[in-house]
Amino acid sequence: MEFDNNIKRKILIDDIPALVFTPKNTSKFHPTIILYHGWGSSAEKQEFRGYILSTFGYQVIIPCAIYHGERNPIDHENLENAGRYFWDIIFKNVEESSLLIDYAIKNLNADPDRFGVCGNSMGGFTSAGVFTSHPDIKAMVVFNGSCNWNCSNELFGLALNITDFSIPKDAQDKIDKYNPMSNLEHIINRPILMLHGDSDTVVDINAQREFYKEAAPKYEDSQRLKFVEYPKLNHFVTTNMMEEAISWCNKFI
Repeated sequence: MEFDNNIKRKILIDDIPALVFTPKNTSKFHPTIILYHGWGSSAEKQEFRGYILSTFGYQVIIPCAIYHGERNPIDHENLENAGRYFWDIIFKNVEESSLLIDYAIKNLNADPDRFGVCGNSMGGFTSAGVFTSHPDIKAMVVFNGSCNWNCSNELFGLALNITDFSIPKDAQDKIDKYNPMSNLEHIINRPILMLHGDSDTVVDINAQREFYKEAAPKYEDSQRLKFVEYPKLNHFVTTNMMEEAISWCNKFI
């Protein structure tokens, strides 16, 4: 399918269904953004956001997470499933990110020196883990997510009253490996934009506040770390957020 300035394709990357928006321009290599969806969403439900980003000259890859879309979907309204699958999905997304990047470089003419990552909610958690594990990714945007996983996990349990919403003991090594808060040495001075409603009832903003408080003093250039709180906003991505994200990508990717 073609839009005014880009081409949309549905592809398989290994066994990962994904939507790809590629700008119709004369560039030999495309600056590329991987856009991750949230809990209960899918690649198709992020199509409009992908289209918006692509109209500004970015190739956009939107992968579908396990237990979503075509990948053995579960009942996302069931809170027990949230406790059971949430972290496994994030870990899988992070582990699959190398496949996406390699495929994009080899088959989609992605510029290997101009990758960015962004995502909303669970996709924001994922983006943070991918950014931490890939030092060559130029910039990150997190909508209503978290760079402070252990804190967010505790807040989830309190907010949802799920006593077993805990990180499995056998997965703690993955938390240690991917959690930005535990790996500040891998992300300090790299461009991070965090956008969050201060009245978010799904992903508590306080985890991001703690991360920013810890990370900001370590940045040599304060312009490369930005945290925007939106007053009285719940768990939504607004037009203003998209504008901020595009400006950030234009500056750093």
